[in-house]
Amino acid sequence: MARREIIWTKTADRQFLDILEYWVNRNKSNTFSKKLVKTVTKRTEQIFKNPLTFKRTDFGEHRVASLGNFSIFYLVQETSVLISAFWDNRQDPDKLLKVLE
Repeated sequence: MARREIIWTKTADRQFLDILEYWVNRNKSNTFSKKLVKTVTKRTEQIFKNPLTFKRTDFGEHRVASLGNFSIFYLVQETSVLISAFWDNRQDPDKLLKVLE
């Protein structure tokens, strides 16, 4: 299988940044956000190396890589892996359906 590049959609990027900002404001510290960035970086590297490793979802061709309270939803394409959502699993799941449509 050919190596692909990782592409974050604007939606996924915005979701990730909003979550990081939320935790900085909530904790009055960026310590947790830094840990989350490291965790997400490691997981995206795993996705990059073998995108078919993670579970398929009920949302078309999307796959999901879980990170405890967070999930990365992505699509495997011929020349890229498109990260379509960065999701806090404690949110209303109906919102996720709208994002992935």
